[in-house]
Amino acid sequence: MKIIGIICEYNPLHIGHHKHIHAIRQKYPDSIIVCLMSGNYVQRGTPAVFDKTLRAKAALLSGADLVLELPVTAALSSAEGFAYSGVRILGGFCDILSFGAEDPDCEKLMQAAQALLSEEFSAKIKDAMAAGCSFPAARQTVLEQLGCSVDAVSKPNNILATEYCKAIIALNSTMIPDPIQRSGDYNDETIDAENPSATAVRRLILENTSWIGYIPKAAQKTFQDAAAHHIDAGERAILAKLRTMRDDEFEAIPFGSEGLWRKLMKNARTFSTLSDIIDATKSKRYTRTRINRMIMCAFLGLTTEDLNSPAPYVRVLALNDSGRKALVAARKTGLFPNLGDRIDHPYQEIENRCNNLYGLFAVHTPDAPNQKARLYFQE
Repeated sequence: MKIIGIICEYNPLHIGHHKHIHAIRQKYPDSIIVCLMSGNYVQRGTPAVFDKTLRAKAALLSGADLVLELPVTAALSSAEGFAYSGVRILGGFCDILSFGAEDPDCEKLMQAAQALLSEEFSAKIKDAMAAGCSFPAARQTVLEQLGCSVDAVSKPNNILATEYCKAIIALNSTMIPDPIQRSGDYNDETIDAENPSATAVRRLILENTSWIGYIPKAAQKTFQDAAAHHIDAGERAILAKLRTMRDDEFEAIPFGSEGLWRKLMKNARTFSTLSDIIDATKSKRYTRTRINRMIMCAFLGLTTEDLNSPAPYVRVLALNDSGRKALVAARKTGLFPNLGDRIDHPYQEIENRCNNLYGLFAVHTPDAPNQKARLYFQE
């Protein structure tokens, strides 16, 4: 029996994700599938469209056995931090890490990962960024110079796939990377009936247009009457937070190196909409996603120190009988306290604060109450 890990966001879980789970079942019939899923905030620096407990229940109904919560300090990290934290958690008890990639060539992904960890890459990328390139552009240029496939860092799923491989190497993990074909366009805002992007499905949800057909049938009722969440609903709260922050609090925000925090601080005190603040702060070198994460971390009160400190535990969100077996194997890592135990650690304060603020992003409509599930156990 193999334990297969998936690092995911399921924002929301759609038929493309269900295909991934089904592909694992076909390849490893007797496996236990463990999903390590972002909670109420996702890596692009926004609130998740649906509450984490509902998304976890949907995953279980769609074929997963155990759903764990990726700590918020990892979920709001860079792609590198997101992947590293996920591999650190799953590597203690999973045999295989399964992930989607536009080009699922494990050898090429591992080659790129090795290059990214090399001293030669570190030296060359500093020169490229000093010339004014953004990090993504500089990374692509340097990998090409090192003879690696540029595709490994030029497509969204490939980028995360390479980061997973990098983390496996860096952590000396025994997990075997197992990329599978991810069809469709990750960032496509136009719905693809066969391979929809989460971006397109979220757009339909927020427009209250026909979207339920892009959710796996077993999970449709879970999301049917749930309140959607969007950053615009919490805009005034975020602006109020930014306007009342001290200089030293801006300086402590993650991703604000090289004086970027000063630029954000100035713009937050000048402009009156999030869109204007982001547009004035982003540049060729600093991407919109990075600014989004900075702003969300500022709102949630997360510092660089918080993101650099590994969470002391991992929450269980949903499980079935098979998942319970995997959880028994996972307990040897020390990251899974008994359910209901009080954890006397500062991280719990961070976790509670982030969960309490999530409700401010709810888009309330008469037919979408703020429904919420708790720990879900499937008989």
